Amino acid sequence: MTIQWFPGHMAKARRQVTEKLKLIDVVIELLDARLPLSSRNPMIDEIVSGKPRLILLNKSDLADEAVTKAWVQHFSDQGIRALPLDALSGRGVNKLPQECQALVEEMMEKRRAKGMQDRAIRAMILGIPNVGKSSLMNRLAGRKVAQTGDRPAVTKAQQWVKVGKVLELLDTPGILWPKFEDPLVGLRLAASGAIKDEIIDFQEVALFVVAYLQMHYPGALASRYQLTDIPENKLDVLDAIGRRRGCVVSGGYIDYDKVSELILRELRSGKIGTISLERPNDPFTVDMARVNMDDITPY
Repeated sequence: MTIQWFPGHMAKARRQVTEKLKLIDVVIELLDARLPLSSRNPMIDEIVSGKPRLILLNKSDLADEAVTKAWVQHFSDQGIRALPLDALSGRGVNKLPQECQALVEEMMEKRRAKGMQDRAIRAMILGIPNVGKSSLMNRLAGRKVAQTGDRPAVTKAQQWVKVGKVLELLDTPGILWPKFEDPLVGLRLAASGAIKDEIIDFQEVALFVVAYLQMHYPGALASRYQLTDIPENKLDVLDAIGRRRGCVVSGGYIDYDKVSELILRELRSGKIGTISLERPNDPFTVDMARVNMDDITPY
């Protein structure tokens, strides 16, 4: 799945981030706990260039807890602190100021040695669209300071937000790279809702989800859709789910668009279960998700 999507405001956002970095003490990188690597902007490593960084694994309530723990260890092995949280419910958010303080303690000590008074930590929040930046800002501020939505690219301007006397946060628009060279990255992001539904192929993404569930979460797949046996063929799985859920049109054919949209909607809402779409050293490949679309019977 190759997607090109780089609106002008995102190019502007990259320039703004680079300009504001000199004012920043800590970079907070917000990722989707269900797909941490795929929800990382590969440009961020280059952009932040050595600033102390804290990774937040947001939407951890929707992710597989055991897999999230594996990701925390994965980033720890790279010398990066990762903190799971859920911005909507607030779970884990209260740990954020303490984590930021630990990252800048050495800098603050140098300031004190020079006779300078402590000040609020200045942090920048970075992340791709629809990963939950605005929800996190609102939760930390204790009021609505940023617009939220269940669609990507809601935030389009920078703003400073004070969090008590400890933190000053700079929110930024979501930054997404112009091309997903790894097809699995595009599929994971599309499945999670990080990409506008208007530009994705529901059937292709749903087949990816089915293949991934077959491999890693067969029990959750069978339980949600009341499947006694899970067919090996991904199209047969769509057929079975379609019949169970009434996604059938005249002539008894399966409405693949309808059943595909249903699967994605239930995945994103957590109705299938707590599902991580990516894990460290995952053997899953894009070939496992591929299917000959010519085999789908038109109606």
